[in-house]
Amino acid sequence: MKKIDWKKQAVKSLKIALAAAIAIAVAGELGLKYSATAGIITVLSIGNTKRETLKTAVERGLAFLCALLLAAGCFGVFGYTLPGFTVYLLLFALLCLCVGWGAAIAMDSVLITHFLGEQSMAPVFLLNEVLLFFIGTGMGILVNMHLHRKEADFRRLSDEVDSQIKGILHRMSLWLPREDKSEYGSGCFEKLDKALEEARLCAAANYNNSVLERNPRELDYIEMREKQSIILKGIYENIKSITFLPEQAKQVAELFGKIEEDYHRENTVEELLNSLGKLLEEMKQQELPASREEFEARAILFYILMQTESFLNLKRDYMLRNGFL
Repeated sequence: MKKIDWKKQAVKSLKIALAAAIAIAVAGELGLKYSATAGIITVLSIGNTKRETLKTAVERGLAFLCALLLAAGCFGVFGYTLPGFTVYLLLFALLCLCVGWGAAIAMDSVLITHFLGEQSMAPVFLLNEVLLFFIGTGMGILVNMHLHRKEADFRRLSDEVDSQIKGILHRMSLWLPREDKSEYGSGCFEKLDKALEEARLCAAANYNNSVLERNPRELDYIEMREKQSIILKGIYENIKSITFLPEQAKQVAELFGKIEEDYHRENTVEELLNSLGKLLEEMKQQELPASREEFEARAILFYILMQTESFLNLKRDYMLRNGFL
């Protein structure tokens, strides 16, 4: 069961309640009819991030404009009747679902029902609904303008990801040169997956809370680590499959130890790639396997080194994309 952050949810609930109350109060002070609707619109307009809130407001604004035009046409033909509203809702729902404005159907249609109740779309009633819409959506936007990037949180979560990967590399360096790997479990990857998910959610929230200057570096970093985790899982399976231990197993294990030792966020991995290249060249110069078991084991070790090269190149490519090289 997912752990609930009660403090966070309480703050969000208080924010929603206060924003709705203020919207209703403003609409009431302006003498608008159906002022409570402004509060409902506010509640429906508050997103989890700045970008989500602004995107929702724009989409619902365009949908509201279309709703007004459709309502004027349908009420003009069928009158302010249930059939007239039914035809409007059919056309409006079809439009919204086709263009991806599904969330606007209920909110905008509530405003349209006010025309049905007033039996008129006179300018005074049009102004009333337009003001209700702008007060509600405007308050929803204002409430989320305080949201900011949580860089410290991302740093903490991404450091946890890096710590998990370092631990995996350390275990690989210990287990690779052992014949009995029956106790070499995969639980470490479950912890890594959880850490990656938490860091990815934080990176996405930070990205969507940056409206003017949107830097995808955090998302790119986590994507790079996610791809590396996939490679590590493959290496783990290959290590588990080795039953015969040639002398090269110790050399590959030492490389994993070196990668763990030099593993940090700012490492360009150039030196590690050079070390891997030298090891590959050295292995090519060694005598051929003396048995089938040794041949199969060395083939797996060679493939592990190819996987390790891909693992390191992912980090190198990230450093290149983000101007560190």
